Amino acid sequence: MTQISRRAALAAAAVGTGGALAACAPRERAAGPAASSSKRPSTATTGATPSSTPAVRLIGDGSMSDTGPQPHQPPRPHALRPGERPPQFVVISWDGGGQTGARLNSYFQDVARRYHASMTYFLSAIYFLPRARKDLYHPPRHRVGASDIGYFPDEYVHATIEQTGKAWLAGHEIATHFNGHFCGPTGVSQWSPQDWKSEIDQVHRFVAQWRTNTGFTDLPALPFDYTTELVGGRAPCLEGADNLRLAAAELGWRYDSSATRTATWPTRTAGPWDLSMQPIPLPGTRNGVIAMDYNLMANQSGSPNGDPAMRATWKRQAVEAYAAGFLRAYDGNRAPLVIGNHFERWNGGIYMEAVEAAMAAMAQQPDTRFVSFRQLCDWLDVQSPAVLQRLQVLQGAPAGGWDEYLQLV
Repeated sequence: MTQISRRAALAAAAVGTGGALAACAPRERAAGPAASSSKRPSTATTGATPSSTPAVRLIGDGSMSDTGPQPHQPPRPHALRPGERPPQFVVISWDGGGQTGARLNSYFQDVARRYHASMTYFLSAIYFLPRARKDLYHPPRHRVGASDIGYFPDEYVHATIEQTGKAWLAGHEIATHFNGHFCGPTGVSQWSPQDWKSEIDQVHRFVAQWRTNTGFTDLPALPFDYTTELVGGRAPCLEGADNLRLAAAELGWRYDSSATRTATWPTRTAGPWDLSMQPIPLPGTRNGVIAMDYNLMANQSGSPNGDPAMRATWKRQAVEAYAAGFLRAYDGNRAPLVIGNHFERWNGGIYMEAVEAAMAAMAQQPDTRFVSFRQLCDWLDVQSPAVLQRLQVLQGAPAGGWDEYLQLV
């Protein structure tokens, strides 16, 4: 397919977002009251129960388990051969990763299956912690139990634990968005590496001890050990990355996505790969916008509930922005495209609909791979230093074509 044809296909997807996609978009459900029982709340969620789960090796209090290698992973990556064109990687990531009454976590697991995609869930670990146990959280430089995102009612804690296990079994990565989401002058930008290590230790504990902390007895153990699963994260508000990366390097993390970077191939910073989001062109303006729903919303409406009459226009702009970022890479240096999102219905849910529409269009292009950050690290780690260096200096498509450009290493 020529570059013109690809642009036409992606443009057609953008134009088509006002019809069929709107009909199948996830819809908000009424939130029920917080459950008072330590057993399963009254709002039911579907899924496996302990009686239908095969015997596994439980870890700790039974909150986690060892079920073997993660299912639905791509074949082992290989080093690029001389003259071989790199794939076009796209990483879809979700900050927070909770399952509320809108059921967006589970909805996008279904979307991912449609496009054979792996995604990354940046779990906010206090979504595993009931409000009644918030005294267990000791955030650095804040009072005990403080949180700028609050705490879920028990029914949403239950649903989030359940869907986190299902997401992993479906092949998605469970990373972290940390806990209390503190931004601004008194937030994570002021944290030391030791503060970050304290926060990460609590991330581990809230996930590893959810059974003790919640009292839920009707959920299976998570099918993974979070102490080995957790190899990267994204800081709240993209702040505090420098000291976080120092802590991440000491902890042996493989990557961080807590800042912004140019649309080039990743490099390592303080040890981990810098897999941060890039600016993408925003149609109708001369500006770039970080490839995230929040930043699109901030540039379009400035608030989560903008003018309903503008939402179709804003959604089209969002799809076109993702398409422009994709084509810049696909027809250029093939740098991975990193997209960040939240399970939020800002401006009526148009940004989630835009991601879904963009995925549909991108999936039609040859060599496109929807991967998790962990899977992207696997690919980067097997490339030779010489190949990586050649990729990292590219600002656009190689002048003589990929055959010639990578034939030289």
